[in-house]
Amino acid sequence: MPSPIAAPLRHAPPPSSSDNLRGIVLMALGFFSFAACDVQAKVLTETLHPVQVVWFRQIGLALGVVVLLALRGPSILRSKLPVLQITRGLLAVCSAICFIISVSYVPLADAVAVTFIAPFVVTVLGAFVLREPVGIRRWVAVGIGFVGMLIVIRPGMGVLHPAIGFTIVAACFFALRQVLSRSLSGADPVITTVTYTSLTSIFVVSLALPFVWTTPQDASLWLVVVGLAATAALGEVLVIRALDIAQAVVLAPIHYSMILWGTFYGYVVFSDLPDSWTLVGCAIIVASGLYTLHRERLAARKQRTT
Repeated sequence: MPSPIAAPLRHAPPPSSSDNLRGIVLMALGFFSFAACDVQAKVLTETLHPVQVVWFRQIGLALGVVVLLALRGPSILRSKLPVLQITRGLLAVCSAICFIISVSYVPLADAVAVTFIAPFVVTVLGAFVLREPVGIRRWVAVGIGFVGMLIVIRPGMGVLHPAIGFTIVAACFFALRQVLSRSLSGADPVITTVTYTSLTSIFVVSLALPFVWTTPQDASLWLVVVGLAATAALGEVLVIRALDIAQAVVLAPIHYSMILWGTFYGYVVFSDLPDSWTLVGCAIIVASGLYTLHRERLAARKQRTT
């Protein structure tokens, strides 16, 4: 029996190499925004409950959606696959809650590194669920990046807080969300996916908000809240758009760029300086992502000359 997730893609033409390249750029910018969002979330967890931080994280995108609904009407809510849209929204909020709980206990760079299980999951699901072509070079690039992640976290050596398990769960939720984004691209426009993700996630978190709410007393905290909401909204839109025009398996290694921003922000804001093994693992991770980008550039150049 064909997969109900893969079915909508039958009517969507396969992305060209130039589309994949544009998707890579958008995905990289999206992860840069998410990294800025993560560091602000970690700052807020020092005084606010993680669920409240997630609510602030989602409110920026929700306000944008309200404006869109006012301008364009309820037509943007029309979806061919509403169940998958709502599921994506649930995955988004569950991923955010798990990750923010994790970073409240562990260094940001470590938490980011563990999320690199997501590209591996995306590649597997992209190949076997979405039936996207995955060549040996892409498998090798993702595999090498995954090895780099293991060097960073060194499982079994007692370098991680038990809360890192929340990051693993968050990464799996994030991978499933990416796969759903790709499957939805053949059925619904980007604006519909953004709307469903925003409304579903803000509704779920709002149910718990009265039980955890604490009003920030410092004006500087409100500035962080605004920055958190803005960078989260921007990252969400960029990632959805990237997955709308490019293959999930091509974009998967770009997730590894998060380690650069996570390490940078962790050092600048929290003075968490990575050790030599972390730097080695990061170098391997970045190399795998750059190799994939190089292959796509060669493919795009070949396509333009034929």
